[in-house]
Amino acid sequence: MTEERPTRQRVTLTDISSRAWEHPADRGALVALRQLKGFDFVLRKMSGMINERAFRLQYLGGAIRVDERQFPRVHRLYTEAGTTLDVRTLPELYVTNSPVWNAVTIGMDKPFIVVNSALLQGLDDEETRFVLGHELGHAQSGHALYQSLLLWLMRLTGAVNWMPIGALGLRAIIAALHEWSRKAELSGDRAGLLAVQDPAVALRVQMKMASGGQLAELDTTAFLAQGTEYESAGDLRDSVLKLLLLEATTHPLAVVRAHELRRWMDEGEYTAIVSGTYPKRQDDKDASMSQEAKNAAKSYTEAFNRSQDPLAKLLRDMGDGLGGVRDWVSGKFTSR
Repeated sequence: MTEERPTRQRVTLTDISSRAWEHPADRGALVALRQLKGFDFVLRKMSGMINERAFRLQYLGGAIRVDERQFPRVHRLYTEAGTTLDVRTLPELYVTNSPVWNAVTIGMDKPFIVVNSALLQGLDDEETRFVLGHELGHAQSGHALYQSLLLWLMRLTGAVNWMPIGALGLRAIIAALHEWSRKAELSGDRAGLLAVQDPAVALRVQMKMASGGQLAELDTTAFLAQGTEYESAGDLRDSVLKLLLLEATTHPLAVVRAHELRRWMDEGEYTAIVSGTYPKRQDDKDASMSQEAKNAAKSYTEAFNRSQDPLAKLLRDMGDGLGGVRDWVSGKFTSR
């Protein structure tokens, strides 16, 4: 049995757009794809290998569909999370028997959410609400559609490996999609926080995910310190290893996710949203693709500038040195 904590009042985020919780790099890609007319239709046709109907039938026949009679506690939390995020039509929710701590949003035409039984057994009500809000964030942002593209391309890579140029091109696209997927997970964490509206809960979930649920043996300050150490510790070898470790992953590491969510809160966006300042879904059609691209670039630039990673510091120092040489040469020619 998990320890139950008292519930708290939450603000209903009426008409909130998914752009409110999307990471800038995630939001820039999504706005561009949403404005690319016909893209969704083409992707659905290209993704015939990913049989959404078969997936749904698999869970309909082998898992438990959550409703008022089956997993009523989970159903209540799910409904409340949907109300907080103002989700008008809740996707189907299934609980499947699995020892792996995981939840996933699946499907393109009609996404549905699957939560593994081990995750429910290890989380209390508020932590479960965070996870359900995270998955609702994926569903509202349309992440399942573009994750399907990643799966389809990964399958296609195996079919064209005999073509060096074609395979390299696909791998570059897949690497970019993996980077987008990691940012989409940060978006989902923000949606989860907005659903639960308790930063301590969001942090507990990441600590439990990293430890397998051994929260009593953990220390919050030490866990957050791990994120800082991960970003800054080591030498150039560690920097390269971190890049290689992340190259083929779709999820950021747990300590990094906690670190990024804390930074988002510290920057004030979370407080502004729960105070009522956020983009509305009726304005989504007016979102500027060029502005979101600038926001994404700015996000990467800021992350690079504040990073304490040895490789990032080396590249910044090199940039400063080249800038000094450029200014010196410019001054010499100007004086002449």
